[in-house]
Amino acid sequence: MTNENSTSQFKGKTAIISGSAEGIGLSIAKALGEQQMNVVLADIDDKNLQKARAELESLGVPVLAVSLDVADELQWQSVAQQTVARFGKVHMVVNNAGVGGDSGPIESQATEGWQWALDVNLMGVVYGAKVMVPLIKDHGEGGWIVNVASMAGMGGVPYSGAYNATKAAVVALSEAWAEELKVAGIHVAVLCPAFVQTRIYDSERNRPAQYKSKTLNPDEESSFSKKVREMVQNGIDVALVGKRVVEALIEGELYIFTHPNYRQVVQHRFARIDEAFVNASKSPLLQHIVDQKLEML
Repeated sequence: MTNENSTSQFKGKTAIISGSAEGIGLSIAKALGEQQMNVVLADIDDKNLQKARAELESLGVPVLAVSLDVADELQWQSVAQQTVARFGKVHMVVNNAGVGGDSGPIESQATEGWQWALDVNLMGVVYGAKVMVPLIKDHGEGGWIVNVASMAGMGGVPYSGAYNATKAAVVALSEAWAEELKVAGIHVAVLCPAFVQTRIYDSERNRPAQYKSKTLNPDEESSFSKKVREMVQNGIDVALVGKRVVEALIEGELYIFTHPNYRQVVQHRFARIDEAFVNASKSPLLQHIVDQKLEML
């Protein structure tokens, strides 16, 4: 339950959420609205965007709905201008918009599909931060950058190379930006959900023409996609995700997890990494640097 003190850090401030016409983005928008924030809904899906705007308005949330293709930096700049014109300042950007990308064996994945995932899942996050961070710095009140990655960014999932790679990149960016931006009072967090009841499996509906591609192994991709669809549909209630994000931001968490039962996946990965370091420390080739002083930037 939210108390008055926790609400006060958000009250009256403004958050921009990409991909917020539905799903995780809308869930986060609602949760931030409950914290008395001004909410800017930004999405490529205008029909559902207007439905989301009406829903938030009915809840008494100050809201602005703007069209946004996150892969277009100029559109991000337009969102920034519209937000400042309406609410005066930007305090938070939630880089949520994402696509599932092509699936299947690497040899069956067309370049266009990879480019789509890179432009939306990775560059969409980069543009969001690049455009909004200066606005947050300018008012000197601090703020937040919340990047939506995935548990797929914490470990590889076969047949989902583009999705894995882009989400892992978002995790790494978030870690780097957390150190870079803390001096400006900007808290960076990365959300890593597992399966949530959204339409991520149907992101093809928003694929622009320039990213259309042919699949060499449609039967295998169809089988994999069907499995993903089933797991997503059996995922956790999307409403929990927005509330979890607020909870984590209040506590100042960097990594925001929604599925504690996936802890063993991360532990297994890092156990293998640690074992690899042990192996390296035993190599005759590397003995001269085993005890060398660690230097970090």
